[in-house]
Amino acid sequence: MANKIIGIDLFSGAGGMSLGALEAGVDVKLAVENDIHACTTYRHNLPQTIIFDKDIRALNTIPLKISSKSNIILFGGPPCQGFSTSNQKTRNLKNDNNWLFEEFVRIVKLLKPVPKWVVFENVKGFSETESGLFLEKVVADLEGLGYKVSCAKLNAVDFGVPQKRTRFFIVGSIDGIEFEFPIPTHLTINTVKDALDDLPILKVGASENWQNYGKDPSSPYANQLRGNLEKSANHQVTRNSELVVKRYKYIPQGGNWQNIPAELMNNYKDFTRCHTGIYHRLREDTPSIVIGNYRKNMLIHPTQDRGLSVREAARLQSFPDWFEFKGSIGFQQQQVGNAVPPLLARSVFKKIIEYLK
Repeated sequence: MANKIIGIDLFSGAGGMSLGALEAGVDVKLAVENDIHACTTYRHNLPQTIIFDKDIRALNTIPLKISSKSNIILFGGPPCQGFSTSNQKTRNLKNDNNWLFEEFVRIVKLLKPVPKWVVFENVKGFSETESGLFLEKVVADLEGLGYKVSCAKLNAVDFGVPQKRTRFFIVGSIDGIEFEFPIPTHLTINTVKDALDDLPILKVGASENWQNYGKDPSSPYANQLRGNLEKSANHQVTRNSELVVKRYKYIPQGGNWQNIPAELMNNYKDFTRCHTGIYHRLREDTPSIVIGNYRKNMLIHPTQDRGLSVREAARLQSFPDWFEFKGSIGFQQQQVGNAVPPLLARSVFKKIIEYLK
């Protein structure tokens, strides 16, 4: 690996994919993100990386001096809400944000030297939306630029993340290499208890940011994310109404809104149409369900009658405890839920680096 490996992260969010790349050995030089709250979090945690904090469509010159001998990996995941299988309203050609993947291809053309590798990441629904039209367009565009393209769906739980979260990856090599995606690294899966057991006991509406740990780490996973820290940040919990809190006690681990007595659901126009993920209480002995919009879905702590704290959600996404999310609690929750799990990203980048050695 004689030449330096430079990373450029498009649609970076708070930095989950960048963090995975850095942990794999990629020198991430530039991130592009137009959400100011995500940018604040990114800058705080990864200050060595330049951030272009405007709309990607305004990026016409790369603000970097890159040696012609550098190996560039361009990576990123355009906004994915329009491709999610849980979102049928905007999962179509008419959603302008669904076309932002074209900006990814445009930046590939803009870069000099040409990126050795490109990594395009999205929800698994990306490959299915509009009968695969968006997928076919991205693959055709990259192949037209000379890339050998490989595609796969990877489940984060297979790479040490205590969460069942399947993501779709397109990986392209300008040198004609057919990329072999990483094989699962964890035959024994990490569970919700592995992730959360050492964190402090909290109440509904908890607002103290920095807190001491509840006890010593009880799993290798918790120990890995905690490191040598004595306390960590982001222990805020959404404040709920008395009615919502009253509903929590009826829901067992693995249960959902269906366990709540009907008389406590009268404020819903038709509560029988609720999604199965609403008021879902996590099970301790299994990986988490998808950490997406976990505040809106009222995702419940496995043993405490409240929603998840930001730190708990970050643990389930595989963010290390030193990584501090910034902004109000709502913006922090959004940043965590939108992120690519760093451990999943790291596995993909480590495999690419093997080809560059």
